[in-house]
Amino acid sequence: MKIIVTSIFVQDQDKALEFYTEILGFVKKHDVPSGEFRWITLVSPDDQDGTELLLEPNAHPAAKEYQKKLFADGIPVTMFGVADIRKEYERLMEKGVTFTMKPTKMGEVTIAVFDDTCGNLIQIMQS
Repeated sequence: MKIIVTSIFVQDQDKALEFYTEILGFVKKHDVPSGEFRWITLVSPDDQDGTELLLEPNAHPAAKEYQKKLFADGIPVTMFGVADIRKEYERLMEKGVTFTMKPTKMGEVTIAVFDDTCGNLIQIMQS
Protein backbone atom coordinates (compact mmCIF):
# COMPACT_ATOMS: atom_id res chain seq x y z
CA MET A 1 0.00 0.00 0.00
CA LYS A 2 1.24 3.52 -0.76
CA ILE A 3 -0.08 7.05 -0.52
CA ILE A 4 -1.15 8.23 -3.97
CA VAL A 5 -3.20 11.36 -3.14
CA THR A 6 -3.34 13.55 -0.07
CA SER A 7 -5.48 16.65 0.23
CA ILE A 8 -5.63 20.04 1.85
CA PHE A 9 -8.71 22.21 2.19
CA VAL A 10 -8.56 25.54 0.37
CA GLN A 11 -10.87 28.54 0.44
CA ASP A 12 -10.55 29.24 -3.29
CA GLN A 13 -9.35 26.64 -5.79
CA ASP A 14 -8.21 29.15 -8.42
CA LYS A 15 -6.20 31.17 -5.90
CA ALA A 16 -4.71 27.97 -4.46
CA LEU A 17 -3.79 26.67 -7.91
CA GLU A 18 -2.00 29.93 -8.68
CA PHE A 19 -0.13 29.98 -5.35
CA TYR A 20 0.92 26.34 -5.40
CA THR A 21 2.10 26.40 -9.02
CA GLU A 22 3.42 29.94 -9.55
CA ILE A 23 4.85 30.58 -6.07
CA LEU A 24 5.73 27.13 -4.74
CA GLY A 25 6.55 25.55 -8.09
CA PHE A 26 4.34 22.47 -8.09
CA VAL A 27 3.05 21.13 -11.41
CA LYS A 28 -0.66 20.71 -12.19
CA LYS A 29 -1.44 17.05 -12.93
CA HIS A 30 -5.25 17.00 -13.04
CA ASP A 31 -7.85 19.75 -13.34
CA VAL A 32 -11.26 18.30 -14.14
CA PRO A 33 -14.83 19.37 -13.30
CA SER A 34 -16.32 17.68 -10.24
CA GLY A 35 -19.81 19.01 -9.60
CA GLU A 36 -19.65 22.70 -8.74
CA PHE A 37 -15.91 22.42 -8.00
CA ARG A 38 -12.88 20.80 -9.67
CA TRP A 39 -10.57 17.85 -9.01
CA ILE A 40 -7.23 19.67 -9.01
CA THR A 41 -4.09 17.76 -8.14
CA LEU A 42 -0.49 18.89 -8.13
CA VAL A 43 2.80 17.02 -8.10
CA SER A 44 6.42 17.82 -7.46
CA PRO A 45 8.26 18.81 -10.64
CA ASP A 46 10.95 16.33 -9.57
CA ASP A 47 8.51 13.41 -9.15
CA GLN A 48 5.59 13.84 -11.55
CA ASP A 49 4.47 10.24 -11.02
CA GLY A 50 4.64 10.62 -7.23
CA THR A 51 2.10 11.51 -4.57
CA GLU A 52 -0.51 14.03 -5.72
CA LEU A 53 -1.70 16.97 -3.61
CA LEU A 54 -5.45 17.57 -4.00
CA LEU A 55 -6.64 21.17 -3.60
CA GLU A 56 -9.96 20.35 -2.00
CA PRO A 57 -12.62 23.04 -1.55
CA ASN A 58 -13.57 23.70 2.07
CA ALA A 59 -17.26 23.98 1.15
CA HIS A 60 -18.47 21.69 3.95
CA PRO A 61 -19.01 23.53 7.27
CA ALA A 62 -16.88 20.96 9.14
CA ALA A 63 -14.00 21.51 6.70
CA LYS A 64 -14.20 25.28 7.16
CA GLU A 65 -14.21 24.94 10.94
CA TYR A 66 -11.32 22.43 10.91
CA GLN A 67 -9.23 24.66 8.64
CA LYS A 68 -10.02 27.80 10.64
CA LYS A 69 -9.13 26.23 14.00
CA LEU A 70 -5.84 24.73 12.79
CA PHE A 71 -4.81 28.10 11.35
CA ALA A 72 -5.82 29.98 14.52
CA ASP A 73 -3.80 27.57 16.66
CA GLY A 74 -0.76 27.86 14.39
CA ILE A 75 -0.85 24.21 13.28
CA PRO A 76 0.47 23.42 9.79
CA VAL A 77 -1.81 21.21 7.70
CA THR A 78 1.03 19.46 5.88
CA MET A 79 4.79 19.40 5.42
CA PHE A 80 6.95 19.64 2.31
CA GLY A 81 10.59 18.60 2.18
CA VAL A 82 13.22 20.94 0.78
CA ALA A 83 16.92 20.41 0.05
CA ASP A 84 18.07 23.81 1.37
CA ILE A 85 15.60 25.47 3.73
CA ARG A 86 17.44 28.79 3.96
CA LYS A 87 17.57 29.10 0.18
CA GLU A 88 13.88 28.16 -0.10
CA TYR A 89 12.98 30.61 2.67
CA GLU A 90 14.75 33.44 0.83
CA ARG A 91 13.18 32.47 -2.52
CA LEU A 92 9.67 32.46 -1.04
CA MET A 93 10.25 35.70 0.90
CA GLU A 94 11.26 37.37 -2.38
CA LYS A 95 7.92 36.22 -3.83
CA GLY A 96 6.03 37.85 -0.94
CA VAL A 97 5.24 34.73 1.09
CA THR A 98 4.51 35.43 4.76
CA PHE A 99 6.27 33.16 7.25
CA THR A 100 4.96 32.59 10.76
CA MET A 101 8.18 30.76 11.71
CA LYS A 102 11.61 31.46 10.24
CA PRO A 103 13.93 28.50 9.63
CA THR A 104 14.42 26.98 13.08
CA LYS A 105 16.62 24.05 14.08
CA MET A 106 14.61 21.35 15.87
CA GLY A 107 16.93 18.49 16.77
CA GLU A 108 18.05 16.78 13.56
CA VAL A 109 15.86 18.89 11.25
CA THR A 110 15.24 22.54 10.42
CA ILE A 111 11.67 23.72 9.86
CA ALA A 112 9.85 26.88 8.80
CA VAL A 113 6.14 27.67 8.51
CA PHE A 114 4.33 29.93 6.04
CA ASP A 115 0.80 31.09 5.16
CA ASP A 116 -0.42 29.69 1.83
CA THR A 117 -2.95 32.56 1.42
CA CYS A 118 -5.73 29.95 1.09
CA GLY A 119 -6.47 29.36 4.78
CA ASN A 120 -3.54 27.10 5.70
CA LEU A 121 -0.19 27.10 7.37
CA ILE A 122 2.37 24.94 5.57
CA GLN A 123 5.57 23.62 7.11
CA ILE A 124 8.75 23.06 5.13
CA MET A 125 11.51 20.86 6.45
CA GLN A 126 15.14 20.11 5.71
CA SER A 127 16.63 17.01 7.28
